Amino acid sequence: MRSFRVWAIALIAFLLTFTVSSKALAFCGFYVAKADAKLYNQASQVAIARSGNRTVLTMANDYQGDVKNFAMVVPVPVILQREQVQIADSRIIERLDSFSAPRLVEYFDPDPCAPPIFWNRPMAAPAMESAAPGRAGRSNQALGVTIEERFTVGEYDILILSARESDGLETWLVQNGYRIPQGARDLLRPYIRQRMKFFVAKVNLEEYENSGYQALRPLQMTYESPRFMLPLRLGMVNAESSQDLLVYILSPEGQAEVSNYRTVKVPSDAEIPVYVKDEFSDFYKAMFQTSYTREGRNVAFLEYAWDMGSCDPCSAEPLSPEELRQAGVFWTRPEMPNNVFITRLHVRYTRDKFPEDLIFQQTNNRSLFQGRYILRHPYTGEMACEAGRQYRRSLRQRFEQEAQTLARLTGWNIRDIRDKLPQIRAEQFPALPLVARLQQLMGRVMER
Repeated sequence: MRSFRVWAIALIAFLLTFTVSSKALAFCGFYVAKADAKLYNQASQVAIARSGNRTVLTMANDYQGDVKNFAMVVPVPVILQREQVQIADSRIIERLDSFSAPRLVEYFDPDPCAPPIFWNRPMAAPAMESAAPGRAGRSNQALGVTIEERFTVGEYDILILSARESDGLETWLVQNGYRIPQGARDLLRPYIRQRMKFFVAKVNLEEYENSGYQALRPLQMTYESPRFMLPLRLGMVNAESSQDLLVYILSPEGQAEVSNYRTVKVPSDAEIPVYVKDEFSDFYKAMFQTSYTREGRNVAFLEYAWDMGSCDPCSAEPLSPEELRQAGVFWTRPEMPNNVFITRLHVRYTRDKFPEDLIFQQTNNRSLFQGRYILRHPYTGEMACEAGRQYRRSLRQRFEQEAQTLARLTGWNIRDIRDKLPQIRAEQFPALPLVARLQQLMGRVMER
């Protein structure tokens, strides 16, 4: 009997090895889906790697339209030189998004009539705590605009400007072929008062056509400044409605926070009905909108905070040292290759609710947090014991609790949710996947 038990355990372990990846065995549940930037029609993405006063800022473009009309005006704290600006690989932003996205995970209840085995049990999550330039009507000097630097990087022609007054800067930009919306002067004025410079980019059409790329690539700039901020207000000029901004902050220290607005954790670790597996995109968008409204529409949501050397569960593999370097990380050493902590902040902003730019602060808080939503599949096999009968009776209350949680998070109608819940009859439960059946078989073998 003992030899059979050892042989059976070995066989099941072998099957599990080829059914689930080795990393999946350590998951707090099995990863199912993620809520990444693709959920939103308009989602700007920015990666910021910062240590001390040095910042590497990578801006991903979500520009849609004719590239000849593209214009980017970004306030920067210093005059940037050519060697401080480069083109970044858009895949790095996609990797950061995928790695840090809120995620859906699932568990499978064990046989209540058999001893549980460790990977079946839900484990507690880690501690949460344009057109060509036109003729100038007035000279640069008369308009109060100075061209500090001029260079081309990849498909972009870039100017670094300083200005004495916003009317003059707006006039200069329009006269020189930069298509900016009317009313920009009101938003330019505060930056001029702070003596900030302006990073101005438009597409070099010849370089763009020669590059062979189908979309504009991210721009990355490096500079030294005690200011740890992200200019937000200029992005509101074009905003007809609220816009989403995802910020990935990479640091050798710990979590980053927004200091001039509240930083709030997105609701997490909620058990929701199993049918949401097929509606996760709709669920997350509704949940985020509900939370955004409840919090007054002027907060930054923390969606992920984690050491870059690991993940649990993994919605994507951690970035390699080379990928981190491409994302702007400059402080790692061979003896400390993973000394990187990532914070993912999600801001939904409108002009009336975010009158100030985002100002960040780094902390030494290395508590782990993730937006994580849990599906628990009920056990569907035979349950010929008293514990099984009690388990079956408990399901109705559990399903109702999951329904109430879903309604509270999303604002969805509770009656519509209840209509989609499984009935408490075993024959109506779907068959378990192979992994779950193997786990249950392991439990029975261990019991012998």
